Amino acid sequence: MTLIASLPEPQIALATLNRPERANALNTQLAQEITAFFRHLPKDRRAVILTGAGKHFCAGADLKDRQGMNETAWQEQHSALEAALHAVLQCEIPVIAAVNGAAMGGGLELALACDFIYAADNARFALTETTLGIMPGLGGTQTLPRAVGLQRAKELIFSGKSFTAAEALAWGMVGKVVPPEKLLEETQEVAKIAAANAPLAVKFVKNSMNQGVDMSLAEAMAADLARYATLLSTHDRQEGINAFNQKRKPSFTGQ
Repeated sequence: MTLIASLPEPQIALATLNRPERANALNTQLAQEITAFFRHLPKDRRAVILTGAGKHFCAGADLKDRQGMNETAWQEQHSALEAALHAVLQCEIPVIAAVNGAAMGGGLELALACDFIYAADNARFALTETTLGIMPGLGGTQTLPRAVGLQRAKELIFSGKSFTAAEALAWGMVGKVVPPEKLLEETQEVAKIAAANAPLAVKFVKNSMNQGVDMSLAEAMAADLARYATLLSTHDRQEGINAFNQKRKPSFTGQ
């Protein structure tokens, strides 16, 4: 198994990239296992954490594996990597990257496909593709500018230079930086908070925010209002109001 699935907390799924001997570099098998994991998440999961085994998050595509590949084989493998990325992007529940070490190339693109990132203070990031004669192939030219701004993303991608967790935090790409030994604990804590909220509301918010960035403000707000109206008839909306007035924690069911 190149991907280990576990359940560290109720309603939270943990997916661990498990090729530590290759810095969790992406090959066809790992890509296929990521795709299968996200496409077949149990319906009672309310948040996902994605991390890496060992000292690294993900070094990107496995270049040793690609040594000697002809163009057809390269394209076939890249199709598997694309499917994995889209499976992450299409996940309806919150997906949090816990970056425990190097996130390079496709590894950074995988982290950027998550909803937000927590990182160990020794983590490093880079999109190095221009130094290898290619370009980021898993959306990095689009996701990195959305995370750090267009001009800084151009600087980072044109140069291929790496940057630190502290820099990523300052630029807004990373939400929190913690010591390595605290990373999963902190990431699980925020996942638990998200998982405790109304599942339909969280899914609707994620969908609204992801779609809204490509709409005009007026179109995005109109779409929001339609989703808002749908939530009014749910059990969870009534449960939230009752719990607030009864001064107790709500018990949301996703209905």
